[in-house]
Amino acid sequence: MSGVLASVDQRTNLVGENRLELLMFKLLGRQTYAINVFKVQEVLKLPNLTAMPHRHPSICGVTHFRGQTVPVINLSQAIGRPPIEVSEESTIIVTEYNRTVQAFLVGGIERIANMNWKEISAPPKPAGKDHYLTAITNFNDEIIEVIDVEKILAEISPYATDVSEGILDADLVSGVQDKFVLVVDDSPVAIAQAQGTLEKIGLQVITASNGMNAHVMLENWAENNQAQLDRCLMVLTDAEMPEMDGYRLTTEIRANERLKHLHVVMHTSLSGGFNKAMAQRVGCNHLLSKFQPDELAEVVYERIRSLKELEA
Repeated sequence: MSGVLASVDQRTNLVGENRLELLMFKLLGRQTYAINVFKVQEVLKLPNLTAMPHRHPSICGVTHFRGQTVPVINLSQAIGRPPIEVSEESTIIVTEYNRTVQAFLVGGIERIANMNWKEISAPPKPAGKDHYLTAITNFNDEIIEVIDVEKILAEISPYATDVSEGILDADLVSGVQDKFVLVVDDSPVAIAQAQGTLEKIGLQVITASNGMNAHVMLENWAENNQAQLDRCLMVLTDAEMPEMDGYRLTTEIRANERLKHLHVVMHTSLSGGFNKAMAQRVGCNHLLSKFQPDELAEVVYERIRSLKELEA
């Protein structure tokens, strides 16, 4: 399986170019699914599997991977399809999301494809709210469905949105209730988490479903509504999104004289030092791991303090 991921080391070259690499795979049947290679640590045959008492129905058990005990999620079952049968020939994709490592049991690996985010579209609205997709794309005349892993993980282990009492600072926020945070994310789960935390802090939230929508919104404010732009406390953006990713959005913001002053926080489930370097490269003010309410609050408070110091 190591040959499948031979191109992973080149992934940092995609930053700011609005490109991504998708790892494509099958579950059951003919449909091809995908996840971003950025999230993948390894693809391998399933090692020994140990059952867990009281486990979530979608978790087959746990396996050992590089000194860690890793839950194995039957991905087909997790998205509401029949489960894949576990055998000695089973394939798993080991991933890291939001500082956690987990493996997904899949039917088989297809390929890695280098694509432009402009070729990736949001799921059609008739798909409803109960689907498990963040995007779709066309590759070799085949529709590829990009899995919303954050939604799957949130259903298995719900994320918290509460900020610890010792961190909440209502007095600090009291002078900036007129400001808002622009939250940019293609995952409804991620938007709900960020919005829940920010509203508990006492801030307003405006949302955009991808970088392109956010970019159009910001440019429109700069052109026609400077007062609205002035109310933007920060842009909290995901990294991976259809049409325009967070790296490209940040690059476009920094290249625009009317927008380059904006405070941009990359809010991502991607981990590792390479991602910090990528965020810095395009001009992000902060890199923040997803679903850490206290850390999100601290970044917001730091931004508010800096603004108050400038006004003093």
